[in-house]
Amino acid sequence: MQRYVNDGTLRLEWRDFPYLGQESRRAAVAARAAQEQGKFWEYHDILFENQKGENNGAFSDENLVAFAEEAGLDVERFEAALESGEYEEVVEKDFREAQDAGIQGTPSFTINGQPLVGAQPVETFARAIEAEAGSG
Repeated sequence: MQRYVNDGTLRLEWRDFPYLGQESRRAAVAARAAQEQGKFWEYHDILFENQKGENNGAFSDENLVAFAEEAGLDVERFEAALESGEYEEVVEKDFREAQDAGIQGTPSFTINGQPLVGAQPVETFARAIEAEAGSG
């Protein structure tokens, strides 16, 4: 962040990739609902702390609401956003675009369209960023 984002070399963008089924999609929608209240990353972190496998109930609607309370969200507002359906299309669009770009799993990154797949050492990111910054 300090090395590349703060000086404007790199812009980070989050994209949803809910490839693990219905609970994965609901969790992504819930995180967008948390974003509405400025708490995307707090909610994101709670989701990651509470992963318990694919579609086994960890991300049931009941749990997603409990996580909202834990994140300090206005729960009524969160539930309304979760149920509104407005974020489902956004999440699905991100998912389709990633699939169309050849993304197959997480974590995946693109740096000026160049894929970088999987957890990588910081040096790998630095080389890719610097190579693209030097070519632009």
